[in-house]
Amino acid sequence: MRTALVYHEDMTAARLLWEDPEYVSLLRGTQALDTQELRALSGQYDAVYFHPSTFHCARLAVGAALQLVDVVLMGAVHNGLALVRPPGHHSQRTAANGFCVFNNVAIAARHAQQKHGLQRILIVDWDVHHGQGIQYIFEDDPSVLYFSWHRYEHGRFWPYLRESDADAVGQGKGRGFTVNLPWNQVGMGNADYLAAFLHVLLPVAFEFDPELVLVSAGFDSAIGDPEGQMQATPECFGHLTQLLQVLAGGRVCAVLEGGYHLESLSQSVCMVVRALLGDPVPPLSGPMEPHRSALESIQSVRAAQAPHWTSLRQQGSAPTPRPGTCSADGRTSLVLPGGPTFKAAEAQASAVLSSLLGQLHLHPTPPVRTAVALTAPDAALGLPPAVLHQEGSVPQEETRAWARLHEALAQDTAFTALGKVLHLLKGILDGQVSSGVATTPAAAAMLDVALRCSLSHRAQRVLCVAVGQLDRPPDLANDGRTLWLDIRGKEAAALSPFHVSMPLPGTTGAFLSCVLALVLPLAYGFRPDLVLMVLGPAQGLQEPYAALLAALLRGPAGGRVLVLVEQEPTFQLAGILARVLHGDAPPSLGPFSTAPPEDTQALLYLRGQLEAQWKMLQVAAPS
Repeated sequence: MRTALVYHEDMTAARLLWEDPEYVSLLRGTQALDTQELRALSGQYDAVYFHPSTFHCARLAVGAALQLVDVVLMGAVHNGLALVRPPGHHSQRTAANGFCVFNNVAIAARHAQQKHGLQRILIVDWDVHHGQGIQYIFEDDPSVLYFSWHRYEHGRFWPYLRESDADAVGQGKGRGFTVNLPWNQVGMGNADYLAAFLHVLLPVAFEFDPELVLVSAGFDSAIGDPEGQMQATPECFGHLTQLLQVLAGGRVCAVLEGGYHLESLSQSVCMVVRALLGDPVPPLSGPMEPHRSALESIQSVRAAQAPHWTSLRQQGSAPTPRPGTCSADGRTSLVLPGGPTFKAAEAQASAVLSSLLGQLHLHPTPPVRTAVALTAPDAALGLPPAVLHQEGSVPQEETRAWARLHEALAQDTAFTALGKVLHLLKGILDGQVSSGVATTPAAAAMLDVALRCSLSHRAQRVLCVAVGQLDRPPDLANDGRTLWLDIRGKEAAALSPFHVSMPLPGTTGAFLSCVLALVLPLAYGFRPDLVLMVLGPAQGLQEPYAALLAALLRGPAGGRVLVLVEQEPTFQLAGILARVLHGDAPPSLGPFSTAPPEDTQALLYLRGQLEAQWKMLQVAAPS
């Protein structure tokens, strides 16, 4: 089974891994309290409202999180989502807080350590409120990396804590294992959330190398929510989920937290489930340019965390963050249902969600998620059963017309491969196939034809990621319809905003910096209709590196990826690429190793040359 949705009455039997039995006993006693007693007890906590069924529901929530962790770590499912109430990330060891009774995700992390022996767990909290309960529980623990973004507004938004700021990085041995990214303005959208992942969370997460990813999945950070007042659309959370699935062998357990706009909440949850299932997620909507305030927050957290993480230091220094301020003056008041702010958020969200639903109807999920076109008939062995082994080809007349562009394609084997590639490509462009892998001789010529065919068929913008000895066609127009990224170029060069060359990174750290800080920001900023990834002669990428690159390139074009592989490598590589395009997690890159100075300088040079055009490259607010 690929994905689990967990909710069941049997979860009440789950043992609570809580450190204070008196607190558990107190909550158990609420089942017998009358209304007046419940109100009095609730008044002892911040934003807590007890009911006679609270204890039962809270045990269900914890049990769901524990059961999900068990089935994922035992291999019964790849990943899953626990749909629970009440939420948990504000709850502390001896105190309910912010609608939270037991800290579901924190208890699940301890359970994973105690029962399954895990040594490194990543918790990603994308709820709009700071999960201070999780932070307090793990702030001195280097075995748990906690990342939270949250509405902060310099301490004027609940829970009004100084320790929610970027310079709160943990205590003792846990310094550097608490990563807080405070949003100091409302209105953060898709570009801001994506930038936070690419430039803060993912570099640190790859260096940490978690064995399990737990997500405190709150959707009050989505558009329309009156609490968050943010602008991220539902598909954004599918993209964030896809990015997390390349970690920990794909072992991702999401647990529901906040969310107070039911339509926005439900659509966002559906997008997360869609990603967990391995289905393509619609491309991101809206301008791909982070807000200045978001860049200031990213700049501050990178500076605060750089002393603790090599991955951030090797991407360039940032100025020391300014001291945060936390004052009771000017605190943001709660948004009341029925008020003007609530109604405005409702109206805006309804319009955006209607547009998204229309987009999904116009671009439904293709009937075939992944197809392969291989030159050897027995090479499909080892592929997942759901991957289509394509034998079809376009008519010979059409193949012959395209083959005239390159003499190398007129050879028998190349001619046959060309017909299969064109058939697969048109299936992707026509919406019948989401992604594909093709082995081929003459990769450079095949790429040229695939690019020209795409632009003449349906694609408005095509991203080409060329790895190996593959030159950009000299007559390719610089009209903004193609973005050519040449990996394994002779030197770092921005020949134009749409033609970028970089040397092949030589270490894990350098490769990750190249992909996270350059390739993906450019790809998401370009917003392609199709991604062509080509592994040509002397491409030099090890299989795990090529698989990770392919997996991450699924996002920018909504899953429409065609990978062309020069025939020389083993067919094992084509199988690995087909599996990751189908939604499987890529293999581990192995131990993190620092980028050599020349790779770091090449990255900084290219970022400096390109960020005026491509805003997703920015990691600091313009001076």
